[in-house]
Amino acid sequence: MNGWFDVNKSKADEFFFVLKSANGEVVMTSEMYSSRTNADNGIMSVQTNSAEDFNYERATAADGKFHFNLHAPSNHQVIGSSQMYATMETREVGIDSVKANGKSTMIKDNTRNEALEVRQSAGARRLAILRVESIS
Repeated sequence: MNGWFDVNKSKADEFFFVLKSANGEVVMTSEMYSSRTNADNGIMSVQTNSAEDFNYERATAADGKFHFNLHAPSNHQVIGSSQMYATMETREVGIDSVKANGKSTMIKDNTRNEALEVRQSAGARRLAILRVESIS
């Protein structure tokens, strides 16, 4: 099984997604979005931009831990952020995991207990639903 996106809703009624690797580990978390449509646009941006190394900002926190942000090249907004890593090498493993799993078409919608397999239409900023399954 490949990785997937989990879409969730916060207690403040905002949407966010996490990208998970095939083993279920969270490799990146999005910002908060005011609508599900905006969260879907964020997922499409990950699918489009995660493969390119120049879209990753590698950073070091004040405590010396390492992390990264994935940026959209068009507006330089942060699409998603990683956890903190103990070494630069493990941060690179995290980036490689986002590159490997970021093209996933599987979206688990935890706001409706559904798993959606979607595909972005060529040249369109729209998702086409291919399959829906209950995940409850």
